[in-house]
Parts: sequence; C-alpha cells; structure tokens
Amino acid sequence: MLVLGAVLWVTGGSVARAGEAEGEKVTPPVDCRYETATQASAAEEPGSTVSIPFPGGDVFRPLFADPKQPQTFATLQAVKARDSNTSATVGSVGLGENFGFYSRRQGCNGWQVGLLAGVFSQFDMNAPSTDLINTDYVVGIPLSWRSGLFSTRVRLYHQSTHLGDEFVLHNPGVNRVNYSYEEAEAILSLDAPGGWGRLYAGGGYLLYREPANLDRLKVQAGVELRGPTWGSGPIERFVSGPLVVTPVFGADFKTVEQLHWTLNANVVDDWSLRVPERFAVSGSSSITITASIPMGSSMGRRSKA
Repeated sequence: MLVLGAVLWVTGGSVARAGEAEGEKVTPPVDCRYETATQASAAEEPGSTVSIPFPGGDVFRPLFADPKQPQTFATLQAVKARDSNTSATVGSVGLGENFGFYSRRQGCNGWQVGLLAGVFSQFDMNAPSTDLINTDYVVGIPLSWRSGLFSTRVRLYHQSTHLGDEFVLHNPGVNRVNYSYEEAEAILSLDAPGGWGRLYAGGGYLLYREPANLDRLKVQAGVELRGPTWGSGPIERFVSGPLVVTPVFGADFKTVEQLHWTLNANVVDDWSLRVPERFAVSGSSSITITASIPMGSSMGRRSKA
C-alpha cells in the first residue's frame, strides 16, 4: 500500500537538575533515541552511573517503521481486501508513547523500565459519515537494555480490538469478533559503528488470546539507515536552541502464524527536525506491502494495499 503521512511527536526533557548552583555548567541529559552510542558515552563522565526516576526517552531506539510502535501519527491508505476484492480509502490515526518509570544508566548504557500505551484507529474515508472501522487499545510494560552497539527490548502487553458500531451497521455481512490477547515480545538490535544504521530481529508469543483458536507465534525483523545530521540555521531563530535535521530510512518486516507466515512489509523514508531535549517533528512517506492491515480485526482475514 502506498501511504503518504505525517508523523508528529513531542518529547520533553529536563533543562536543569535540582540542587545545581546558579551559573554552574550543566551537561544536558542524553536522549538515546536520537544520539549515537559514541555521542552518549562522550556526554558522561567515566564511571558515572546514574539513577533516573521518570526518565525522558529510552535506551532502546524506537522502531519507527513498525506500524504498531506507540507514537502519534496520521496516514491516508488505499486498501484492497483480497477475500472480497473490494477497495477503500482508509484514514489511520494513532496516539501513543512509551513512558519511562525508572532508568539506571551510564550515558546510554544501562536499563530502563516503563509503561507503553497506545490507541490505533482506522476510518472509512469513503463512507458519508467517515465510519470508524476499528480501534486497537494497547497497554503494557517494556523493559529495555543497552550495552554499546547492542540493545534489546522485552515487553509484555495487552491488546484489545473493537469494531466501530457504524461500520458494523453499514456492513451487515461482517461477523463482529472482538479480538483480545496478551503477548510477550523480545527484540534484539545491533547498531552500526557511528550510528549510521542498525539491524533488529525478534518475535512474539501470545500467552493468552480470545478467541482461543488464534495461532500464537510472530516473527519480526527490520533495518534502519540514518543520514548525516546537520543544522538548520534559517529556522533556528524561531526556536529556543539548535535545530538539527536527520534523514532516516527504515523497513520493518513481520510474519505471523495466524496468516500462514505471509510476509508483511512496511518501508518508510523519514526526515526529522528536532531541538535536542525539547521537541521533535517528523514527516514521512511510506510504501507498505501487507497481508493484513496492522489492526486487530484483520487477524483472521487477508488484505493488501
């Protein structure tokens, strides 16, 4: 499917630490989602392992090409159902984030535990009232760890999915089944030296699922490439702090046992504008080749876009 969308997210960071004297030089905290491991290590004194309650960011870089990564986004999708050979224009929106509870780290080396929460909805843009097709609710606990170029994320999360009332009313042939499951998932990531790219792979296992005949296994892998970061002087006058721009390319691949291991691929090119430790704005376009739209109601049916 061809997806043209814009992704916007806001990240906050502390600009000063409690108890520091006025005028004392403060080393800004490192946001490991954007800085490379080399930059992060240089930003900390040797041996300075710190405990951080409610940290901003994470030691594991988010999988930005993963359609189910908790983040805020809006996309427009052209979708075709393989079983009925029907087409539709679907608006997809998401609102989510990983919230850190506690982290202990030296630079970006260490671990973090937090809370993930997200809401993902799809709307039928061809319907007169823009019917809600489906909403997925996701909540869970992620545990992340990093040592040098290696990082991993393990999470246990619950997802429940609900078909929209208007969609069911206007499509009497649809069998309404609300899917729900708990999944244990693990992803291992290897960064390239210098931070210009990374590879990741992992999988998931459904500990509980409803209906009970859902298959349990999932395999996921991907690649990300990051271009050089440069400043944007003409725009910096409108923001408080240095503005940096980074081009990013990513591809995420998933296959699930429920769909007989048919491959789902999402390829994204992205640019990011950010003021370190204050905010980040990202715009992207993507091409998605799927066996199913990444929403709970598609677990039992195949579609493409």
